[in-house]
Amino acid sequence: MRDTRESRLLLILLVAVAFALITVDIKGGEDSPLGGARRAAAGVLGPVERGAATVVDPVADTVRAFRDAATHSGRTDQLARENTELRQKLASSDAAGARTKQLDDLLRTAGAGGYTVKAAQVIAIGPAQGFSWTITIDAGSDDGLTRDMTVINGQGLVGRITTVAPTTSTVLLASDPGFSAGARLEGSGEIGFASGGGTSAMKVSLLNGKAQVKEGDRLVTFGSQSGRPFVPGVPVGKVVQVEANPGQLTKTILVEPFVQFTRLDLIGVVVVPPRTDPRDAVLPPAPAAQGQAPAAPAAPAAAVPPAKPSGGN
Repeated sequence: MRDTRESRLLLILLVAVAFALITVDIKGGEDSPLGGARRAAAGVLGPVERGAATVVDPVADTVRAFRDAATHSGRTDQLARENTELRQKLASSDAAGARTKQLDDLLRTAGAGGYTVKAAQVIAIGPAQGFSWTITIDAGSDDGLTRDMTVINGQGLVGRITTVAPTTSTVLLASDPGFSAGARLEGSGEIGFASGGGTSAMKVSLLNGKAQVKEGDRLVTFGSQSGRPFVPGVPVGKVVQVEANPGQLTKTILVEPFVQFTRLDLIGVVVVPPRTDPRDAVLPPAPAAQGQAPAAPAAPAAAVPPAKPSGGN
């Protein structure tokens, strides 16, 4: 339609008629004379509107799905980060707790034996020298360590120092096949020589071939002169097998070490030996036999008065 004066007048007239019809329809409500026309239009246009909605809704749903997925993905990533941080904190807490327990056990053992120790941490493990079973610790000559010092932990004998550098030292483990130390049976005091067995039990040769020994008996270090390389009384292990060797001058027993050499972490180097031999005092209380209560500690011996000099009145 061309933009003329007549066309503009016609448009104004149509708009006025439309407003009039809307007014009549609103005031008439359900009884509006235009209700039939409105219902007919709805019948024709309704299916078209539903079809359009069917086409548009998946698009809207997809948009919402992407939006929600992005939100959920971000939340999932956040939760994953929080879980990782929590696990790290728990692991750190567990490690600190384990380290504290190791230190407590070490100090208890050192206190029971009268040993002055320098605590150190294992920083490497392996054949540092030849094919020996060794560990490297983070303490050396700057810390007062020297060769042939006894190394212990909270469970017992770890080994002895073989090489010392300013800030590190190498320790030959008691599990090394070339390791040897004097040992003594708890109670009877029978002595022998213990040697490392690698991943197997230690082997101890008792000097007395007729010594009375059984499974479960425990051993400690016999000690060396001036406490080098071994101080006395350090727990070594318990007997797991007694080999039959009748007629032999010595008796061979297999001993399971108290120390777990594959789990070493915090250790102590004995820098000052005890003033007196602790004997069996460093060993933990012996486990009671099944069905029996632990034995009560022995009462202290009564003091014996000195004898009178002969010839006195």
